[in-house]
Amino acid sequence: MTWDDLASTALVGTDRRPHEGDLLESAAVEVVRRRAGQQLIETTKAETTEGDRADGQATTREATAGEGAESKAPASEAAVGEATEQGWAKDEELPAVTALAAERLARILGGEYDRLLPEWLAAASTAGRRVPPYVLPELLDRGRRDHSIRANLGLVAGQRGRWLAALNPDWAYLLEEPTGETWELGSSADRRAYLSHFRRHDPKQARTLLEAGWEREGPDDRAAFVEVLADGLSMDDEPFLEQALDDRRREVRQQAANLLTRLPESRLAQRMAVRARSCLTVTRSTIMVEAPTACDKAMERDGIRAKPPRGTGERAWWLQQVIARAPLALWGSPAKLLKMKIPDWDGEVKTAWVRAAVLQRDPEWARAMFAWDPIADLLEALGPDEQQQLAADFVKKHDLDSQLIMVLGGVSSHWREKLATAVLRKITKVATTQPWNLGELIKLAGEHIDPALAELAENYSPVQPIQQVAALLRFRADLMKELS
Repeated sequence: MTWDDLASTALVGTDRRPHEGDLLESAAVEVVRRRAGQQLIETTKAETTEGDRADGQATTREATAGEGAESKAPASEAAVGEATEQGWAKDEELPAVTALAAERLARILGGEYDRLLPEWLAAASTAGRRVPPYVLPELLDRGRRDHSIRANLGLVAGQRGRWLAALNPDWAYLLEEPTGETWELGSSADRRAYLSHFRRHDPKQARTLLEAGWEREGPDDRAAFVEVLADGLSMDDEPFLEQALDDRRREVRQQAANLLTRLPESRLAQRMAVRARSCLTVTRSTIMVEAPTACDKAMERDGIRAKPPRGTGERAWWLQQVIARAPLALWGSPAKLLKMKIPDWDGEVKTAWVRAAVLQRDPEWARAMFAWDPIADLLEALGPDEQQQLAADFVKKHDLDSQLIMVLGGVSSHWREKLATAVLRKITKVATTQPWNLGELIKLAGEHIDPALAELAENYSPVQPIQQVAALLRFRADLMKELS
C-alpha cells in the first residue's frame, strides 16, 4: 500500500478496509521503505550572505528525496542547507533582503504583528528582493494555508524556494506562481502575469495575443485569462467575449458574462434590458414587478444561473440576476427610484440593484445603494478619495459593530488624514465605554492608515489603544524603509 492508501484507510476506518493489525504492519513497512530510500548528505554551510542567519557557519545533516516516483520526502528547514551558499548564489537572480528586513520578517513570522506578512512580502516583491533561505520552510507552510500570499511568495522565494517546493508535495503550489518568465516559456501563472502587464499597456494587442492561442489553452487558463480582460475593458473586446459565452467551462462563461454586463452597448446587455423591461414597470411613484417564471437556455447562456442558493426561491433568484445584468441606465436616477414604492419583491429588486452597481462599477449607483445598504463591495466602484470620504462619514455616524469593521475593511490602503482622524476619534470614544470591543478596530487602523501618519496618531491621544495604533504604524514605516 502507498502512503496515500494508508492515510485514506486510516481516515475511512478499518471496517471497510483491512484489519487494524494489517494497517499498522503496512504503515511500519512503508515508514522503513521511506527512510531506507533517503540519502544522507553532509554539507558545510559557507559564510552566510547578507540577510541570512547571523551565526556565520553551520553544519547541517539532512535527508533528501531519494525515493522512487511514488512520493517525495517532505523537505524541512534543515534541508535548506543541502546546497552551499556559494552554489546557490550563482543561481539566484534576485539579491537577498537586508539583515534588518530579514530580522523584521522573522519577528512577523514569530507572531509580532503577524497580519503584516502580506504587506512585507508585497513590499519585498516590489523592491525586487528575495527572502533569506532559513525562513523558506515556514513561509512555504504559511502559503499552503493562506492563498493570498502565494503570488508575492512566488516572486520572493527565489530559486531555492522552488527547489524546496519540488521536494515537498505540500509546497508544490509554489511552482504554479509567477516567476517573471515570458509568455512563451512561463508557467500558467507567469503567462497570466505577462498578459496582465501587457493588457495595462496595450489592451488591444493583449487581447489579440490571447485570441491567437485561445483554442490551445486549458480550461483553467481560459477562465483566468478572461478575468484579465477586465483591465482596459472596451467594446473592442465584445466579439471575443460573446464567443466565450459558448465555452465548455462554466467559469469561462460566467466571467465573460460578468464583463459583458459592464458594457451597456454589448449584445448581452441589450438582451438583458429586454428581459428586465418585462419584469419591471416604472410609473410615476410605483414600481410594479413580475418575476420570471422560467429560466431558459438563452438566459443561462447570458450568465443567469438556474439553480438558486439554499433558502432563495427560484423566481426571486432569476429576478435578481436579470436586473443585476441589465444596464443601470435603463432605470434613470437611483435616488428617485429608491423613494418609489415597490409593492412586491421590494427587497429582491433593491438587492439586485446593489449587485448591478458592483458588477457594472457604476459610481452613481454605488453611492446611492451604499446609503441603502452600506456593504464594502460597493466601495470598489469608487475611487480611493470617495471611498475614504464615505467611510469617514460612516464612522462618524455609526456605532462600532461588525458592519463598521466590514466597511473599513473594504477601503483601500493607505487611509489618509480625514479617515484616519475619524477612526482615531472613534477609538478614543469607545475606549472610555467599551475598551474590550476595540481589538479589531485597532488592528485595522494600524494596518491601513498611511504609516506616514504615525506621529499624528502618537500625538492624538495618550490612551493606550491609540498608542497601540501608533506603534503599529511605526513598525510599518520601518518595514517600508528597510525594503525600499
